[in-house]
Amino acid sequence: MTRTPYACGTRRGSCVRWPTRHRLSPRFGVVPLFPAGSPSLLHQVVATVLPRVRRARDLDDAALERRRIVTWQQTQEPGLPTRLVPGFSRRFDVEVDTCTGFPTYVLTPRDVPVTRTVLYGHGGGFVKPIDVFHVRYTAILARRLGARIVMPDYPLAPTHTWRDSHDDLVDLAVAWAEHADATGERPLTLMGDSAGGGLVLALAQTMRDRVRRDGSGAVAGSMVLHAPWADLTSTAPGTEEFALRDPWLFLSKIRLYAEWWAGSPDDLVRPEVSPALADLSDLPPTLMLHGTRDTLAAACRLLVRRAEEAGWDLTSVEEHDLLHVYSLFPVIPEGRRAMRQVLEFLA
Repeated sequence: MTRTPYACGTRRGSCVRWPTRHRLSPRFGVVPLFPAGSPSLLHQVVATVLPRVRRARDLDDAALERRRIVTWQQTQEPGLPTRLVPGFSRRFDVEVDTCTGFPTYVLTPRDVPVTRTVLYGHGGGFVKPIDVFHVRYTAILARRLGARIVMPDYPLAPTHTWRDSHDDLVDLAVAWAEHADATGERPLTLMGDSAGGGLVLALAQTMRDRVRRDGSGAVAGSMVLHAPWADLTSTAPGTEEFALRDPWLFLSKIRLYAEWWAGSPDDLVRPEVSPALADLSDLPPTLMLHGTRDTLAAACRLLVRRAEEAGWDLTSVEEHDLLHVYSLFPVIPEGRRAMRQVLEFLA
């Protein structure tokens, strides 16, 4: 059944929800198949299995967690994890750009015309590298959108902080925005999930600030944020209540990883670290997708409120009882719907 969304609020700072799914009963007429906003069975399976596969657990000791993360990072093979993405080597050309001092992967589909660039900031709490979920999602997006994907493998905490990559990432984004202007391609899109969503929002703000300072420069034309981690202070109203319902993210780890990425508690409020608390005016039109079974939902709602105050054209799609970054999973109906919403937004 094709379902039509309805919106509450204005375009700026709007919140898009979805009507109840129904089936036709021969005895009782039209009755609800699921309660309004109820997740699909596949989503419920993913919400149960994924945290176990990812070994999600609460923080026991900060020093032990640091050693565990650093040791795990050292065991990871360098390069783009493509082996579990069907047909990837046949369908994509991959270039590696190291001009920033860290690898940036440029994925170009071979079988569709490329008309635009998407710079994708991967999630992982600023402690995990690009994984197969990011590659699988962006591979689907690239072919359906006709886009090359630029995916920086930025330096990770706890060894590194935002200071080790922010300016280089801004330069990278500006270069691709200028490429779009020079070639007549569609304007650059910034996209990211979780930590990567907050990261690209911070990039957009710095790009805007450079234009304000210099009177010229290139900026992105649009953004898509998948459950962005954009307030690393974790102080948005309702954060602890949402955390109680989240089977995947633990607030104790979120706060620890945030301090690692910031470098110090005092830097948690910096715009490069917590862009949701910074100036949100003059940013490109943006689509944000998030669920309410997500610790970060409170900060996403804060972002909607602050966007409306700033006049930022932000459309927020909030899905009831859905998992963190549900929109990256094409195996579930909610993920496929989110992909359609992204494609419609960027059309």
